This record gives sequence, C-alpha cells and structure tokens, in this order.
Amino acid sequence: MASISRVLSVVLAVVASLTLTGGPSAAADVAVRVNQHAYQWNGPKHATVVTDSTTPLSWQLTTSAGKVVAHGKTKVYGLDEFSGDHVHLVDFSRATRVGERYRLVVGGVASFPFDIAKRPYEQLREDAFAYFYHNRSGIEIDAAYVGAQYARPAGHLGVAPNQGDTNVPCYPGSCDYSLDVRGGWYDAGDHGKYVVNGGISAWQVLDAYERAVTVSGGGRAEIADGTLRIPEAGNGISDVLDEARWEVEFLLRMQVPAGQALAGMAHHKMHDDAWTGIPMRPDLDPRPRYLQLPSTAATLNLAAVAARCARLWKKLDGTFAAKCRTAAERAWAAAVAHPAMYAQDLGTGGGGYGDGDVTDEFSWAAAELFTTTGRASYKAYLEPADLSEGFYWGSVAALGDLTLARFHNQLSRSEWRAVRDRVVAGADALVADMKSQGYANPYLPRDGHYAWGSASATPNSAFIIASAFDLTGKQKYRDAALESMDYLFGRNALNQSYVSGYGEQASHNMHHRFWANQANAAYPNPPAGALAGGPNSRLEDPKAQELLQGCKPAKCYVDHIDSYSTNEVTINWNAPLAWMALFADSPSARR
Repeated sequence: MASISRVLSVVLAVVASLTLTGGPSAAADVAVRVNQHAYQWNGPKHATVVTDSTTPLSWQLTTSAGKVVAHGKTKVYGLDEFSGDHVHLVDFSRATRVGERYRLVVGGVASFPFDIAKRPYEQLREDAFAYFYHNRSGIEIDAAYVGAQYARPAGHLGVAPNQGDTNVPCYPGSCDYSLDVRGGWYDAGDHGKYVVNGGISAWQVLDAYERAVTVSGGGRAEIADGTLRIPEAGNGISDVLDEARWEVEFLLRMQVPAGQALAGMAHHKMHDDAWTGIPMRPDLDPRPRYLQLPSTAATLNLAAVAARCARLWKKLDGTFAAKCRTAAERAWAAAVAHPAMYAQDLGTGGGGYGDGDVTDEFSWAAAELFTTTGRASYKAYLEPADLSEGFYWGSVAALGDLTLARFHNQLSRSEWRAVRDRVVAGADALVADMKSQGYANPYLPRDGHYAWGSASATPNSAFIIASAFDLTGKQKYRDAALESMDYLFGRNALNQSYVSGYGEQASHNMHHRFWANQANAAYPNPPAGALAGGPNSRLEDPKAQELLQGCKPAKCYVDHIDSYSTNEVTINWNAPLAWMALFADSPSARR
C-alpha cells in the first residue's frame, strides 16, 4: 500500500540526486548506467558503460559494505547511434542474491546504487495505477488515500471559480446542446479530457485487469479488491476495474445523444477555451469549457472501450454492461455512417490529437466488438497489424491483434495462428531492436528522431513482447520485457530515471498544473510512479529549444516544468507503465 513514507521517499530521492551529482547535468557523467531502482533476482541484469576504451574492462558488483560479490569483463559495443556515446555492455545476471544498494564498478567508477529484489515492481504496480486516482476529475482527492500533500478539492464540478463539467456546451457555432461530461481523468499536464487519449488509456487499464484474470499466473491477486488506495476499495470489485470505470463512464458521456444530427458519434475532446497558467489546481480553474466537434477516431475509441466494458462487467454489473454494449454498437453504426469525420481544432486550450487515417481505429473497434458479440460482420473490418512498430493513440491497429490473440475462441485455427504469428513476429522485431542499441530499448525510431512521449514507447513495445511470452511461454520474451524496464529507470543516455520517486536521479519537475513545485513551492512535486515524456529530438517547446540545441536524439530531455514536449505526464504514458508493472509483478514473470 502507498504510504506517507513513499511520499517522503520522493523528496529524499530528489535531495539525494542533487547531492550526489550536483544536478541533472552532472548525472550523465556517471558513466556506469544501471536500473537505478532494482533488478529482479532471477531476471536479466544488464548495464551500459560509457567509455572510449576499445578493449574490455574489468567490472565488479559490490554490496553496500563494499564487498565484491561478482566480477567479469565488459563487452565492447562501440558507438550507440542515438546517443553518440561509445559504450560497453555488462551482463551480471548470474548475481541473484537479494540485497539493497548494490553498485556496479567499472574502471574505478561506480554506478548509482540499486537493489536486487524478489519483487522489484510490487510498489510500482500500486504507484503507477495510483496516478489515475490522483488525476481524477469531478471528485475530491482524499488525503486518506494520497496523503495531505496531494489532497485537493474536486475539480470542475461547478463550484466557483469553476464553471463545471456538468453542463458543458458545444464550442460556439458547432452545435446547440450541452452535455454532462463530469468525471474521467485529466489528460495530462492540463485540465482537458480527450476521448482518443482516454480511449487507449482506459483500454490498457482494462487489459491489465483482463490479462490478470485470464492468463495463468497473470496476477489475479495483485489486482484484487483492496490492492489500491481508492474510495471504491472494499466493494468486492477489482480496484483496477473500479479505476478504469471512472474513465469509461466519462467516455460514455461524450457520446452525441439521440435526436441530434450526429447521434451516436463521440465528441473528440473537451477543454478550456484557452490554456491556463502554471500552477493551477483543478478546482481553481476559472475558464469556460467547451465540447469540441465529434470525430470518427473518437467514436471508434468509444466503440472499442465500451465493447470491452460490456465483456468485463457482464457478470459483475449487468446493467452497466448492457449500457456499454448499447453505446458501443451505436458508436460503431455512427462511425460507419461517418467514416471520415476527422478532428478539428476550434480555439485553443487543448491538444489537437488529430488523425487523418482511421483504418486502424476501425480494425481495433471491430476486434473488440467481434470478441464481445461474436458477430461475424465485424470481421470484414479487421486489418492485419504490423506490431514491429509498436502502438500509440494515433496508431492502434496492434490493439485489435492483441485482443484477438488472447481470445481466439471466435476465430478458426488458421485465423488465430495468423494473429498469434503477427504478435510473435512483432515481438521478435522489437527484441532485435533492443539488441541493436547500446542502451537496450525496444523503441527504435526509424526516422532518426525521438518523438514526443518517447519514454512511453518503451512500455508500449514491452507490452507486445510480454504478450508474446503469454502466447508462447518462451523465457526470452519474459526476459526482454523485464530488461526493457531498465531503460526507464536509468540505463539510458542521460542516466535518468524517467519515473518519479524511483532511482537516485529521478525526474521530479514534470509539466503539470498541480504537481508544480518548481513553479511554486506551495505545490507538490509529482508523487512516485509518474512517467515523464522523455527525449524529444524535435525540441517542441521554448525551454527545450533554449537548453537542448544540438542534442543527440536520445539526450533531448530536460527535467524542467516548462519543457512540456519532453517532461509532461499523461494518462496514456502511465497506462503502459502500470500494465508493465503489473506484468513484471505477476507470478508468471516472477517464476
């Protein structure tokens, strides 16, 4: 369970990082790059060493008391393209003794300390899922669940100065009605709520639950009622499912009501009429909020998530399940009738989330509806996915294959084999991408640029690799999925843990309007378990442009609240982090 001690650990980690390294710029000078959090005792343990040496170097693994417990020679890798670093690799997987504050020493240079643990991601599992409760809209965030530092009044319920989300009108001139769209999760560092981002995020949280209860050793006990600190704990329903429902109900409210010209479609998003400043607690936001025009992409996101909702709640809450199924089928019919209604931005105050190709959304929604209903008519919309490219909110074809691969009872044997083979082939390509880089990472951008939210591509890709493990039982996929986590916790070009509260050099100045301590000391730093966006080599904000000119793609990151293009947080980045934390802490991955 989360505790006040966990909150304190975030503060101590920040202080320690500054004390040990002299600040973020000095962190990259610690040449031995490790997972600063922990390695699983019976899992892979790898590190990367920055050095100009062209011959192997000696390494030692030392305890907190300085005792050498393992040693060997580095393997020369050479130039890592995306960082510009010349590196060596270290494999110390044979070290399995559980302990705290180990260090890896190479050429007299020691890494940051790290643990070797039986369950290194047990706490992260809770912290990563807790991110969503912290960012709920329309409910008081209670100190009993998050501690006094993170407690706040409910946002956007119409209590002054809020204008509220219970009667939100369409953007002027776009339609003539208002909707009650309270609830849901704030999308990112702003107070907007977006259906395409909410859709993939809710889907991944739901998938975490569904994997846990359907895959042998998937972690059923780890997602049981009472495993998260949320108001719904104790109601007899999985807390992960309870958390997902908070967003699903918002998505349902975004559907155009019967009697309107676009009935059944979903509004693309809703947000303020202009960007608010930082800091800004949600309940203090004074700006008017508007519904943006419906889009086909948003409508298909709603169809996919609502179809899964109907499946998962069927035996838990038949009334809610039926409501979800009706919404899914209405959304599907509306999308078929309006297949090319693309997102438009009206005014400012929110991200665009534009998408000019919705073939992948049709395939994803069809896969979910087919799995839930068994109706063969949906199969005509299924498109084979290339899972080697991973997925994100704007490219979701892989999600359909991932669902079909797990629930193959509706498919013929040959159809299921084709889906399974695509998942495994995608995983193989992603594992190869990991091995081709000096800082093992299943994310390898083909265009040479690290994209906005690049850190989230790591757990999204690991999701596919982990799914191949579920399908085949092959240890190489489990090991690769676990190793991918190392990148997020410091085995990267900046020696930076991109997860708040985890690691000696952890991000803590994320772009967020409430977790805004850097802007105003009266506001808190992020709680533990929030994933930063990570390197973005296109430098898409003024602070990045000021500080990062000439950076190598893997190094285009700064832990600063003003760098929204490298250091924002979002629900669709934390959703794959939570999914992977649950996978890593599940019995199947710990064996």
